[in-house]
Amino acid sequence: MALAIAAFNGNCCWHYSNREMPRISRGKNGFSLMPSLRNGRNILLKNNRGIRVMSPETSSPSFKVDQFLDAWDDEYGGIIIDPNNLPSSVNAFASALRASLSNWKLKGKKGIWLKILLEQADFIPIAIQEGFNYHHAEPGYVMLTYWIPDEPCLLPSSPSHQIGVGGFVINDKRDKNAPAVALAFGRCRQVILTRHAHRVAFDKSDILFVCVLKPLSYEITVDEKELQAAKWMALDEYMEQPFYEEDHMSRRVIDACIAAHDDHYNGFVAHQLTSKLDGKLSYLYYDSSSTF
Repeated sequence: MALAIAAFNGNCCWHYSNREMPRISRGKNGFSLMPSLRNGRNILLKNNRGIRVMSPETSSPSFKVDQFLDAWDDEYGGIIIDPNNLPSSVNAFASALRASLSNWKLKGKKGIWLKILLEQADFIPIAIQEGFNYHHAEPGYVMLTYWIPDEPCLLPSSPSHQIGVGGFVINDKRDKNAPAVALAFGRCRQVILTRHAHRVAFDKSDILFVCVLKPLSYEITVDEKELQAAKWMALDEYMEQPFYEEDHMSRRVIDACIAAHDDHYNGFVAHQLTSKLDGKLSYLYYDSSSTF
C-alpha cells in the first residue's frame, strides 16, 4: 500500500509506502521531513512555525501544531527537560515529547533527563511508552531517562550507597556510652576509620564512618522514639559483652577508637577549606599530624 500526500499550498509533496523511504521536495515555506518515534505511523513536517504531525492511519489529512518541550543542554551532550514548564494535558505532553525526541535524535543528542513531579504523574505512562526508563524516585517526583545512541548507556546509575556515622565517646573516667546516642551530645574529634560493605539494606552498598567524640555533657537524655536504653558503661564491661568478643570487625573498630582516644592513633581531622570548583566552604578530612 502506498500513500501520496500533498502538503500546504503545493509547496511540499512526498510519497510514502512500506517499500520505500519517504521523499520530500522543499518549497518556499521550508518544510523538511523528520523521522517518527512510532515506526512510520506518524509523519512530522517542520517549518519555522513548529511541528506538524500527520498520521497515515487516518483516511484524510489532519495536521496540528506541536511545540517542543522546554529543555536545555547538559555538559555531556544530553538534554535536561524543564519539569516546571511541561504541557498541561496528557495529549499535549505526548505530542511534544515525540516531536522533541525526534529533534534531539537529529541533533545527535545522547542522554535525556525527564523529571516528572507528583502532580504530573499521568505523564509517566506516556514517557515509559516512548522508551524512557525509571532512574530514581524521591518524595514529590520521579526521574526518568532516555538513552538515544545505539550503544551501551553511559548515564550514571541511581544513588547506590547509604552513608552512616557511628560515634565512640569516652569520658575522663574511661567510661563509654552506647554508640547510638553519641552524636546527640558529642563533638567530633577525629574520623577514625571507614567500613564499606556491599548489598546491605535495600540491596545497596553501605559506608560507615566511625568517629571519636568528646562529650559535651555527662547527662544522657534518652529519645524513646529512637532508643530503648542508654547509659555510661565501664570500658572493660563494654568490651566483655558477647557480641564484641565474638565479632572481630567490631572489636577492631573499638581498638582503633581507644588508641585514638589515648593519642596512639591518628585519624582524620576536619579542616574547613574553600575550593575554586564551586566556591563553597567544604570539610576536608586528613591526618593533621602529618607534614606535607
